[in-house]
Amino acid sequence: MGTQASVKVDWSSLWKKEDWWALWIGLLIFFLSLPGYYGIYLLGWVPRVAAPWVNPSKSVVVVGQALTMTKAYLGLNPVLSILFFYLFLLAILTIAAKAMGHSARRFAAGFTIMFILTFGFWWLFGYAYFNATPDQYAKLHITWSIPVGADGILIYILIIGLIISNLLFYKRKLPAVLETGARTEWYIKTAIVLLGALVGATSLRYISLAVTLVERSLIAIVAAYLIYWPISYVISYKLFKLDIKWAATLASGVSICGVSAAIATAAAIGAPSIVPATVASIIVLFAAIELVVLPFIAATILKWAPYAAGAWMGLSVKTDGAAAASGALTDALISAQPGLAAYKTWVMSTAVMNKVFIDIWIGLWAFILAVIWVTRVERKPGERVPAIQIWFRFPKFVLGYLGTWLILWGIGFTVGAAMAAKFMVGGVTPQTELFRFFFFALTFMSIGLTTRFSTFAEIKAGRMIAAYVVSLIIIILIALGLSIAFFAGLPPPK
Repeated sequence: MGTQASVKVDWSSLWKKEDWWALWIGLLIFFLSLPGYYGIYLLGWVPRVAAPWVNPSKSVVVVGQALTMTKAYLGLNPVLSILFFYLFLLAILTIAAKAMGHSARRFAAGFTIMFILTFGFWWLFGYAYFNATPDQYAKLHITWSIPVGADGILIYILIIGLIISNLLFYKRKLPAVLETGARTEWYIKTAIVLLGALVGATSLRYISLAVTLVERSLIAIVAAYLIYWPISYVISYKLFKLDIKWAATLASGVSICGVSAAIATAAAIGAPSIVPATVASIIVLFAAIELVVLPFIAATILKWAPYAAGAWMGLSVKTDGAAAASGALTDALISAQPGLAAYKTWVMSTAVMNKVFIDIWIGLWAFILAVIWVTRVERKPGERVPAIQIWFRFPKFVLGYLGTWLILWGIGFTVGAAMAAKFMVGGVTPQTELFRFFFFALTFMSIGLTTRFSTFAEIKAGRMIAAYVVSLIIIILIALGLSIAFFAGLPPPK
């Protein structure tokens, strides 16, 4: 007969654990942005790199100045905006780091270096020739670029981090101050909380624009995910013999939304930090390959079904940034063909819509895996597991992700989706999105800095990469079939 384990609730985790601080910081930023619904922009002073830019003097804008409903920040110099942004993040993150037991001085120094590197390269790679998509050429007066899209800048930031870690510090340990500032999981967890606001606002916008596409997207995503995850897990665990935690994390990363899903899954199942960090590196590197290859294939074989081409990008390309960029590139390639101009923006919208709804699975799947791991995988024979253990294991930052998008949906259903979407997209999310993107950028820089290719050899990552590639190819083919099944034959937009 099993015995009920006694579990003492340690309330200090509320201020000592990274999970909780990601939740607190993400919610702080989110709630500071909410008055934007009423035209009050408490975070309107934050800076944004205006990618793609051509003129350096117009390369950074103050978010509040771009919002038509306010004049409060018209006189703010972008350089001061960057300084305020740095000081704000430095203050809240250093306070949190100190509460978690880290040296405030060392973290402040490390974060300062991380901020300079991340914002500096965000600005540099915002230059139009590094990211503009073909549909932007005429407006920017350019004739060519590396068409990764504005969010594709994250790929460049990752590459810079990898260069610093593997070339500049080849055969040398990364300086301690950089290791302290490169807090991969903390940054991505905070970004995931803010991702919920993007999911909420964006899905409201698409619900108000195209109910038919939304319905088909939801059905396609449910069908896809019920197929994706089991196949990826079986390939990783059974075929390539990966450890169960590696297999589960990789399956989520290749099935849902890449880095965010991998981090959430690893937290839910108690995987060591090297697991999500390594899987995230693989995801981002192959997302870059997908971004370069798939849009051209889609524009060739699916020009007869433009919506399906967009859906294919959303269901196939991992990471939100790469999916959005691939959708934009596919949109530009298809709408430029004779007789297809009416589909302009709709191909990209379908891609982003599918990716956004895939993101909704993050919270649900993290909870399901937490329950499975506590009650089945790690339970000893005869042991009765207290229900509170599920709460301990469940990643708390996912509560913020679910909460932010549910709050925005609640507002939408109260005042109407169309009205809510107008004010959310025009007022709330421009503020949260800046922070979400920058936390993602910090994450990608951190991944690059802490990823040593020599470690891949030490942990024998060859099998993991092979498992990812095989899973990804199968998923791309399944996604193609689902996209055609659900989106081909829809009438052109009117």
